Amino acid sequence: MQFDLTEEQEMIVSTVRSFVENEIYPYEAEVERTGEIPEGLGEQIKQKVIDLGFYACNFPEEVGGAGLNHLDFTLVERELGRGSMALTHFFGRPQNILMACEGEQRDRYLLPAVRGERMDALAMTEPGAGSDVRGMKCAAVRDGGDWVINGNKHFISGAEHADFFIVFVATGEDQTPKGPKKRITTFLVDRDTPGFTVRNGYKSVSHRGYKNMVLEFDDCRLPDWQVLGEVDGGFAVMNEWLYATRITVAAFCVGRARRAFDYALDYAAQREQFGQPIGRFQGIGFQIADMITEIDAADLLTLSAAARLDRGLPSNREIASAKLYASEMLARVTDAAIQIHGGMGLMDDYPLERFWRDARVERIWDGTSEIQRHIISRDLLRPLGA
Repeated sequence: MQFDLTEEQEMIVSTVRSFVENEIYPYEAEVERTGEIPEGLGEQIKQKVIDLGFYACNFPEEVGGAGLNHLDFTLVERELGRGSMALTHFFGRPQNILMACEGEQRDRYLLPAVRGERMDALAMTEPGAGSDVRGMKCAAVRDGGDWVINGNKHFISGAEHADFFIVFVATGEDQTPKGPKKRITTFLVDRDTPGFTVRNGYKSVSHRGYKNMVLEFDDCRLPDWQVLGEVDGGFAVMNEWLYATRITVAAFCVGRARRAFDYALDYAAQREQFGQPIGRFQGIGFQIADMITEIDAADLLTLSAAARLDRGLPSNREIASAKLYASEMLARVTDAAIQIHGGMGLMDDYPLERFWRDARVERIWDGTSEIQRHIISRDLLRPLGA
């Protein structure tokens, strides 16, 4: 295995880190305080990313992207993890699932998304269907040559700024020995479609300014050409294009953990008690040692999973392991960083209490820790017939 970054990869890391520090950090406090993004700031960030050549860097060059492979893109996500998610959202990484677009869909959705002209949002979760995707009740039925959708989606990230949505909807049901099994179809839905409403969701303690929204479908009519992939083939589309989203969560967690660690390390070296820096006391020094060990371990798990994808190797278990470990590592590291700072760690003079709150959701979205453990255990036990 090759652990050293190439010169090009080092440049990617340096460029994105510099961008986050100069274009994201200065606005974080205001977004955290107000829960809103200052008017025009999102477009400003987006344009600077386009000028930098990094917008839609996760897409191949043939459609106008930068053509980064999984490992290079993971390095990008790791550096973006250092900054406010509400603001790095405008760095522009459209859903890879849009590569499944065909015909008119490419001109209306894929290519404008890659150029930064239209933003997308993914809609899968419902009030009664989170980890159990097949439990979704939002459904579409045939009516002539159209589909009519009714139901709700919630916890939809990025919906506030989205021009169109990639929506997973139940389109039938099969009877199996284990009971009814929903058939799922993916639709492309424009924001201004009649019968489709986007409204504010719930107020979250994590990632302020990065809002979750509720989508409502009330006899929303869509033509056949807005089906992404095959009818009843939503799971095929999902499995082909969405498996890597868990790597982006893992990479985010590593980047955020390193930023929290930097605060803790500097504080441990400068803060004095009993006539010496507190880092010299084993109670603090050993925490520092544990933090960096866990961060490095999560980093290697994440980069290794991404490298496996680039080599075309089976990666489901490795991706789940990276997401599981990195998200739980971030919780431990942010908690330890606050402990090292003592009472000051909970004050908003430092961003540590924000990192601590933000860390909590990482163990839930894109598959809970329990779902990741299920994926890992089934991958190991299924070949043995268990």
